Amino acid sequence: MMALETRNVTRVEVQAQAHRDVEDGRKTLVPPKYLGTATDQRDMSDLGRVQVLRRNFRFISILGFACTLIATWEVILTFLNVGLMNGGPAGLVWGFIIVTAGFSLVFASISEMASMAPTSGGQYHWVSEFAPRRCQKFLSYITGWLCVMGWQCAIVSIAFLAGTIIQGLIVLDDPTYEFQRWHGTLLVVAITGFSIFFNTFLAKSLPMVEGLILILHVVGLFAIIIPLWVLAPRNNPRAVFTEFYNGGGWNGDATATMVGLSTTITSMIGYDCSVHMSEEIKDASETLPNAMMAAVGVNAVLGFTMIITICFTMGDVSGILATPTGYPFIQIIQNTTRSYTATNTMTSVLILTLTASTITEVATASRQLWSFARDGGVPFSSFFSYVTPTWNIPLNAVLVSLAVTILLSLINIGSLVALQAIISLTITSLMSAYIISIACVLLKRLRHEPLPPRRWSLGPFGLGINVAALVFLLPIFVFAFFPLTREFDAKSMNWGCVMYVGVICFASAYYVVQGRRQFIAPVALVKRR
Repeated sequence: MMALETRNVTRVEVQAQAHRDVEDGRKTLVPPKYLGTATDQRDMSDLGRVQVLRRNFRFISILGFACTLIATWEVILTFLNVGLMNGGPAGLVWGFIIVTAGFSLVFASISEMASMAPTSGGQYHWVSEFAPRRCQKFLSYITGWLCVMGWQCAIVSIAFLAGTIIQGLIVLDDPTYEFQRWHGTLLVVAITGFSIFFNTFLAKSLPMVEGLILILHVVGLFAIIIPLWVLAPRNNPRAVFTEFYNGGGWNGDATATMVGLSTTITSMIGYDCSVHMSEEIKDASETLPNAMMAAVGVNAVLGFTMIITICFTMGDVSGILATPTGYPFIQIIQNTTRSYTATNTMTSVLILTLTASTITEVATASRQLWSFARDGGVPFSSFFSYVTPTWNIPLNAVLVSLAVTILLSLINIGSLVALQAIISLTITSLMSAYIISIACVLLKRLRHEPLPPRRWSLGPFGLGINVAALVFLLPIFVFAFFPLTREFDAKSMNWGCVMYVGVICFASAYYVVQGRRQFIAPVALVKRR
């Protein structure tokens, strides 16, 4: 272990943290069959951790976990209006190709780091271990807060989509129904409550269920695209691949397309979700990166298939954007099938997969919060880091995720704009964590400093892939704060930038007041041989 003094952590604090970890391990009594492989146990020892969660995820279950949480083709459908308004069909198609290529580089970089240090802390641990010594602790602390907020907001985002799609179906079936925002909030709470139940009483079955949901995720795509290909009239290829749309009044099609990339970015961001399950994956240092990159590939194919299908079968863009349901894809299905039964059935598939995504969102968010609390990163850390004996899950962190979701969903009653800002905060927080962690490992490469051993390596291409990943992330990070239209007011402004700055300021202030004394930087616990 490197000198503890350089990390502003005393040896007494480190020993106290190690003692707490050991005590947690004794209390939770993980059965031997859930301790993982010898490599897992060595990795935990090297990272200075004690196994307190069950390692019951394997390749297929963690592949299903990542694929269903990101829900690429489902998110493309739900955010279709944004992409069509700024970019149009051609913007969606080419934007998805660019975003997929860029995020493949990003998650390749993250996969390598996950193999170096397979820990539930993910990015904030890597920043702590790879950042320059003088700023390790502070950067790690800020990154931890960004990840915690990003994943907590992600629960609200995905549950909100599922809930408002249900409202959209009610509007379709009953024209007299008045779209009330508080109805959407109740649906968000109900969907999240179901997800909490799954993550507590049915936690042992979660890996098996993830494999089953993966089947639904794949089969559900074909349940929607086959009727569209059979029944819908075709747009011509020229319209699909060359016609851009600038509904936001931007200076040109290029700017409009960059703003509209939020649809495809949202559909391909977040595969690091499986990283936060690291301490529940068997043979994590190899299984995790393989499953993460496989998930990127599977969802990329499914997402591109859906985009091509929609762009060729959507019909008039202005007509579907004006749908009273609030979701253009519902109108596309209705126009194509001319059947309320078929529309309800096909849309219900989407609601099921998004609800499944909420289940995995809760698992990811609770593990990220638990891990950060384990290192003293948040107020009341001992409460948040508690792992329930015999259940071997961070129950308090799971329940807090429900409370946070309820509080954030209440914002929808007063302001839809504020809730949309929360969705924007999800994207920008996660991208910030990617940028910081990849920049740290890139800096070590540029300084020719040794990196930890890993079983999944980028080899001689690591430097180039890290650079390309940052070149991709930086501009889309900036555009993520743009409003949907060039002319905006208080109601149409993207308030995500205000909330993002607020999180950074709060985390920095708390670090100065309490965090720098309470937070144990993960690198201080590392004992690599």
